[in-house]
Formats: sequence, structure tokens, C-alpha cells
Amino acid sequence: MNLIIARWGNSLALRIPADYAWRAGLKEGDKVEARLTADGGIAIRPARWNRKLFAQELAKTRDAMPMGISVMDEVRRGACR
Repeated sequence: MNLIIARWGNSLALRIPADYAWRAGLKEGDKVEARLTADGGIAIRPARWNRKLFAQELAKTRDAMPMGISVMDEVRRGACR
């Protein structure tokens, strides 16, 4: 998603889409951690880790994954040779 940087007083501001904020567990007034990445990007994440929200997202992701034959079972049977 492409976002637009806007001026906010003497600083620059970035609006975070509501869906992104919700998925990250952010709400107005929360603190975030920002750091520069090795490739020149900016990484922004919640300042504190929300274990409950993480568990909910993990469960939702797990439920969306199709269940099939275990990869390890296939390796043991020699399917990857």
C-alpha cells in the first residue's frame, strides 16, 4: 500500500489505515517503536507486544490454513528425493 507523507507542524506525519492499525492492535494514544532498516526503510511496530492479540491473529491464520499430509511424513516416505 502506498501512503502519503503530510506536514504536521514542523514534523512530517504518516496516516496509518484503520485496518492496519486494527491488525497491529493500535489505538489512538498508543506508543510505537520506529527504526531504520538496513535497506533504508522504516519499520514501525507497537512499543509493547500484545500477547493476546498475537494469539488471536495466530489462531485465525492457523484456522485459515488447509490441513493435509505432514511435510515430515512425506520426507520420511522419500517423496522429496
